[in-house]
Amino acid sequence: MVRTSFAWAFLPALATAAVLKGREHNTTFDYDALSLRTVGGRNTLEWRIWLEQDGQPISFWHDVPLYPNLANKQIVNFVVEIPRGENGKIEIRRPEPLNPIFHDDRNDAPRFVENVWPFVTYPFLYGSIPQTWESPNFNHSFTNEPGDNDPMDLFDIGQDVGYIGQVKQVKILGALALNDGGETDWKVLAIDVNDPIAPLVDNFKDVEKYRPGLIQAYYDWFTYYKVARGDDLIPIVGNRYVNATYATSKVEESHSFWLGLVKGAVDTNEINYNQTSRPDIETSFVSKYDATLAFDLPAEADEKPAEPKPARYDQWFYLDKDFQLIEENVVD
Repeated sequence: MVRTSFAWAFLPALATAAVLKGREHNTTFDYDALSLRTVGGRNTLEWRIWLEQDGQPISFWHDVPLYPNLANKQIVNFVVEIPRGENGKIEIRRPEPLNPIFHDDRNDAPRFVENVWPFVTYPFLYGSIPQTWESPNFNHSFTNEPGDNDPMDLFDIGQDVGYIGQVKQVKILGALALNDGGETDWKVLAIDVNDPIAPLVDNFKDVEKYRPGLIQAYYDWFTYYKVARGDDLIPIVGNRYVNATYATSKVEESHSFWLGLVKGAVDTNEINYNQTSRPDIETSFVSKYDATLAFDLPAEADEKPAEPKPARYDQWFYLDKDFQLIEENVVD
């Protein structure tokens, strides 16, 4: 079973009734019926994880609702692709039916991210927000760059370590707008709703009181984490976090772009946008009970032993005060 987490204790008492009423919009999605179908071995290009509901495959991206409760849009669902402390580049596969999780590749080999001191990459839970899309078909407001063609990324600063394929609920606290290679690449900052400080923080500035240094450290990490592999620093548009209100509005806007995607109303850029939860959208709908046969998916799990990770990704990489790599520390 894929564990999900709902925690309403921190919501204002007067809002509780409205929040519960909002759940009526998502009663057809059964979180307790989620499971994972894993095929292949970790650290290989053949490895896949499909999300299942009632034992039938669905899409992490297109079928998990964006909002657990429409009455509170600061709380969103989050698909964990990379648990904290993992450095495999694991993500949702855009072109494949129902978008399984896979190990991204570089130079025809599984891709990993270097450990840049003092972090064991990734230093937080990292993944995506379902039913959002950073469309590459136009220049976005705030960044004036096209989107990166992915669902919106999110990093969860909660204490839960997480696991690959986990579906959980998080509270939006802000966001960073990266300009990564001329593409808009939002990184939404959030916290697990069950985290001890979740009731105490409503915006990124609130975090400093309870976890000093974390907000700045993660800001820096996003600028320099690709330096160890030979890339440049990544600019952050505006050189700051945007607040929770603005970040929440960008997520809602991204949801509207996604809706155009699954309706087939825009250039889909080779994305497989089949979904199993909206029969009213005929262009992309397939019944989850037909999906395994229709898409020739593995009918059952067949997990194999993991391949070893290359030794390069067990070492530390050190940067100087200007975030440039100190080559003398690198072991070939």
